[in-house]
Amino acid sequence: MVKGKNIGVGVIGYGGMGSWHTKKIQEIKGAELIGIYDILEERCKLSEKNGIHAFCSREELLADDRIDLVTVATPNDFHKEIVIAALEAGKNVISEKPVAMNSIELEEMIAAAKKAGKLFTVHQNRRWDEDYLTAKKIIDDNMLGRVYNIESRVQGDRGVPGDWRNRKAQGGGMVLDWGVHLLDQLLMLKEKQKLISVYAQLTFITSDEVDDGFKTMLKFDDGTTAYVEVTTSNFVKLPRWYILGENGSALIEDWGLKGKIIKVSDWENRDAVPVLAGAGLTKTMAPRTDDTIKKFKLPKVKSDWGAYYENVIAVLNGKEEILVTHEQLRRSTKLMEAIFESDASNSVIKFED
Repeated sequence: MVKGKNIGVGVIGYGGMGSWHTKKIQEIKGAELIGIYDILEERCKLSEKNGIHAFCSREELLADDRIDLVTVATPNDFHKEIVIAALEAGKNVISEKPVAMNSIELEEMIAAAKKAGKLFTVHQNRRWDEDYLTAKKIIDDNMLGRVYNIESRVQGDRGVPGDWRNRKAQGGGMVLDWGVHLLDQLLMLKEKQKLISVYAQLTFITSDEVDDGFKTMLKFDDGTTAYVEVTTSNFVKLPRWYILGENGSALIEDWGLKGKIIKVSDWENRDAVPVLAGAGLTKTMAPRTDDTIKKFKLPKVKSDWGAYYENVIAVLNGKEEILVTHEQLRRSTKLMEAIFESDASNSVIKFED
């Protein structure tokens, strides 16, 4: 632990996420940004231009005694090597997501952290997304009664980016890019329940090398099902969240928190007037009358991504427990592996949670 002083932070990787980390670190009370290192000279020059010291090498950064915490913001295939090197240098470490290419790599990183006696965690920043926290509040506060199905999706229409995310050897593809976020959120919503089965299909519409999307159905031991979808070739957007409960439904359309909740107000009034449905009549699918339902606005939850770093700093000062734990990382990594296995075998995978 490094109690009683500001936590010095170094960032390895100064691309899009690395530069985002430096900005956030400079806003966090109790943290001090010492500098960055990137293998690309132009990024180091950009860092200096932005008033941030750029180290000449990774080794120089790791040797600096002012640095207590290292954030690793590089392509996925470099995470393990850099994380272990930083831990062996006596640094606490944050890795960008996905933490590793597979469970074997993750276990090596966890073992290195235990051997060094240092903190090792992952930047699962989308646990602080307001749409997720709103969905979580709806479920945790039992607003819909027993929730029996959760749908979570993100959708784009530009395909896979043409950088390392489009290369399999570097951990590209949407399961590891966006899936790791949505799956982590879903597992946190169902943290107390066991996941028992996984069925998934990957898509390769805009890329032959890596998955440009996927859809997966999950089943938990309390009977709840969940559907998670990522697509990069969709031109008509579906809801970000769609939650079904025994007493109502919730719709969250987008990150801007447009949406609604509709609940049953009169279960006894079950009769319905048949309506025309295509070439026939239906009573089963006839909509409820307004006097048997109530409409509510979403309980919007406000948040700040900086809370992630605030937790890490508090942990290093001995004031809090870490929020992103090794067990949570093991669970989400195993789930991503099960998704790949399910697609490859076209079968339901029994999940040993």
